[in-house]
Amino acid sequence: MIEMDAEAFDALVTAELDLLPGDMVDGLENVVFVVEDRPDDGSLDLLGLYDGLALTERDRYGIGDLPDRIIVYREPHLHACDDLDELRDEVHTTLVHEIAHFYGIDDARLHELGWA
Repeated sequence: MIEMDAEAFDALVTAELDLLPGDMVDGLENVVFVVEDRPDDGSLDLLGLYDGLALTERDRYGIGDLPDRIIVYREPHLHACDDLDELRDEVHTTLVHEIAHFYGIDDARLHELGWA
């Protein structure tokens, strides 16, 4: 387990997001990234969550729609990792996984694209 305050973790998530390839993030529209301490149920099992409707399932997307959210949970990440390098890798994997949900990409396709 790693100790890291919320501000430092937020900075790490931002840095990892900045490192993602353009073809992965350029299509993100009306999506916000949020860091929270834990999921609503208080568990340490969930590392991230896509809260929205995948592009493949939308029939329209218009003015006034709330943005989709990609949530990264700080405490589960810190609990799961033993060092800073492992934490960076896990945050990267979580971001890629949740962004894939936005695009409607399943895990098998993620591997085909080389995103996981």
